Amino acid sequence: MCGLAGIVTANGQAPEPALLDRLQAALAHRGPDGSGRRILGNVGLVQTRLSIIDLEGGRQPIIDDQGRAIVANGEVYNYIELRQGLAGQTFATGSDCEPPLHLYGQDGESFTDQLRGMYAIAIDDPTTGRVVLARDPFGIKPLYLAEGPWGVAFASEAQALIAAGLVAPAVDSKARAELLQLQFTCSADTIFPGIRRLAPGERVVIEAGRVVSSHAAPCLPAGRIRPEGEAQLLDQLNRVLVEAVELHQRSDVPYGMFLSGGIDSSVLLALMSRLNPRPVLAFTAGFPGTAARDEREHARLLAKAVGATHVEVEFTEADFWSLLPQVAAAMDDPAADYACLPTFKLAAQARRHVKVILSGEGGDELFGGYGRYRGAMRPWPLTRPMRRKGTFDGLGILRAGIADGWRERFAACERRMDTDGRSRLQVAQAIDCADWLPNDLLIKADRCLMANAIEGRVPFLDRKVAEFAFALPDRWKVEKGLGKWLLRRWLDRALPEAKPFSPKRGFTVPVGEWMAAQPHLAELMAADPATAEIAAPDAVRALFTAASPKTAMARWTLLFHALWHRRHIRGVMPQGGAMECLAQR
Repeated sequence: MCGLAGIVTANGQAPEPALLDRLQAALAHRGPDGSGRRILGNVGLVQTRLSIIDLEGGRQPIIDDQGRAIVANGEVYNYIELRQGLAGQTFATGSDCEPPLHLYGQDGESFTDQLRGMYAIAIDDPTTGRVVLARDPFGIKPLYLAEGPWGVAFASEAQALIAAGLVAPAVDSKARAELLQLQFTCSADTIFPGIRRLAPGERVVIEAGRVVSSHAAPCLPAGRIRPEGEAQLLDQLNRVLVEAVELHQRSDVPYGMFLSGGIDSSVLLALMSRLNPRPVLAFTAGFPGTAARDEREHARLLAKAVGATHVEVEFTEADFWSLLPQVAAAMDDPAADYACLPTFKLAAQARRHVKVILSGEGGDELFGGYGRYRGAMRPWPLTRPMRRKGTFDGLGILRAGIADGWRERFAACERRMDTDGRSRLQVAQAIDCADWLPNDLLIKADRCLMANAIEGRVPFLDRKVAEFAFALPDRWKVEKGLGKWLLRRWLDRALPEAKPFSPKRGFTVPVGEWMAAQPHLAELMAADPATAEIAAPDAVRALFTAASPKTAMARWTLLFHALWHRRHIRGVMPQGGAMECLAQR
């Protein structure tokens, strides 16, 4: 897990070292264990390293005997098998990131076809004058790109491109509308004009400071598996899960897991406890003294059932106000997902014990867990489109035109994912895998963990797991009003203490309670300049004064937006807690 960046100049001259210094400094938090760079011709590469595999020898860039160089962020879990398949190849390191470089030398741009992992990769190939960028099929690891008269630049975080002076900090109005209404932004375009994400599975080729080709491979299979009996499906599921978790546990440093007590993390706990000779180290967040459901008691029982070492982390109202500016600063590509708050503190606590954390992102998307999927499965005219209403609909808070077009790009994604042969459930799953998963959940996990120098791994988003799960007949995903039916059946056998047939319990952070307890927040938000751009001060003041559970998400979104805007558009570094930051002008 690392940070990477680079630039390919259009004038053929070598990139300025000072520019690479700025890129590297902006990504230092992603790789506190070391850094490296290369300047060759018109290409400059930098990398900041969090050492996970081959701690001493895996420094980057890694360079082959043809002068090709790779910098990478992430983990290639099947690197041992790839090495075995590269018979006769001499390896300079034990790093998991070296096999992709040799695969590129062997297979060209299709080198990613054999990779099983999470990655953002840049390969400088002076033999062809090309730089090739690649991102993993689910978009677990981020990679951003900007083009200008100076050439093409790329980085693990959008803020690095701004910090380097390559792109001016500004807000795209359509992306802002999506953030306000959806809590995340859609498609490849970011909220910063001039910066785009590489799409999940995308490969980009750069020549002479220009993007010359781009291709994105799908993350989900096209076919359906033939109907089989439960015993056969459970056996297949067990095989793919065991293999995925075994691969995701490859590490030269200690690892643990985030345990919520839900289906996905309980499955991981059962597998990790089975596959590890030592007790699993599990971390759970709780919200003492609030109305939010506290997951710690159930997680504690599960940890005891498998002999895991359980670490409970309290997230309090004081944590909310003190950590929120840091969280907003970390979320440069913004996702107003309040789960980023406990994730950030869990990562900070976990860093005291481990450098790698496994978590359950992707289980709902691949196995059909969300309640909204059941609405999408209903026959017409009862079908309920996902995210048909925005957070601010009907509240009269936003200024005229601010939310215009907020659903356009999401609707375009709906149309793209509705391909022949997919059921309504599969279309809904594919929509989430294209936008919600990479642009909300995975951004949240990446930024909150990397801000604390922790690598996050997501075994459910393994290629083999996806091929099996997505292709399941609908009845093995949703049955008797419950999602993830086959996964629940597996868990019922592996860890019955998880009570897998209990209804899904949503994860809630009591941000509404905490905001309502601050009477001065209404005036601070009404006076905030970023908030005034999108909502009239009197409307904002009324929203925060007459606080209610119904309006909690709108208040939280405005608060997050204000602190995000302060850091990433106005360029003011956070000093103090949220209230202190809002009071500063």
